[in-house]
Amino acid sequence: MTHTVTRLTAQLAAQFDALHTARARSTLTARLYAMAMGDEYPEEVAAASSCDWPLLELMATRLRMHPLQFLVDVGCGTGGIGLWLARALALRLDGLDISPVAIEHATTRRVHFAVPATFRVAGLENTGLPDGAAHGVVCVDALSFAANRSAALGELGRILAPGARLLFTQAMRQDAEPRWEEQARAAGLVVEHVDERPTEPAMWARLYQLWIDHADDLRHELGDDQAQNMLHEAHTRLPTLPGRRAVLLTLRRP
Repeated sequence: MTHTVTRLTAQLAAQFDALHTARARSTLTARLYAMAMGDEYPEEVAAASSCDWPLLELMATRLRMHPLQFLVDVGCGTGGIGLWLARALALRLDGLDISPVAIEHATTRRVHFAVPATFRVAGLENTGLPDGAAHGVVCVDALSFAANRSAALGELGRILAPGARLLFTQAMRQDAEPRWEEQARAAGLVVEHVDERPTEPAMWARLYQLWIDHADDLRHELGDDQAQNMLHEAHTRLPTLPGRRAVLLTLRRP
């Protein structure tokens, strides 16, 4: 099982390496995100996720952290979300991602945000941090990529200090029965807040339609492989969005 998980993680890391490499060569993807989000697009953050201004502001509030405390951004991508939060709240930051290319881009971006930050390659199930090291953890649109979601939640709960909070986004079918209390309890945490994100499905719908409408531009700027991956995602997920529920979960270590 361990070898299987390691192999799948390596394959996923390679996919994200290719994605970040392609997107670094073009501004098209960022322009399409900006068109989909409108005034809610945080251009400085430039996250390849559902992160918008309302989510950033909500996370800054829900973390309830103090200056110079230690924030961990898990699945940080190119680092914008963690860097923005660290600057807004005067925090120290450790960003983790399985993609070495993403980590390279995130490390370069530290200069712009001027915060004490480190970025390194690590997975959701194995952060490499000591018990209770983090005063806050955020994970935006990344937990679904964990090879073992329960193990990932357990690991993120392990690194939280007493009283600290884990914030992560989650999407599910509107008619699905939430298992948040059960998942939190298994990780040694308690559910503190469940914040609905009612505009998130519509944002993805606009973005996916933009990808489809700009298919030729995507192929030209990103290459056939990355464009095809994005178009497959758009065509597969677009029909599921009318029944989607999106939330920000805040879990606290007692």
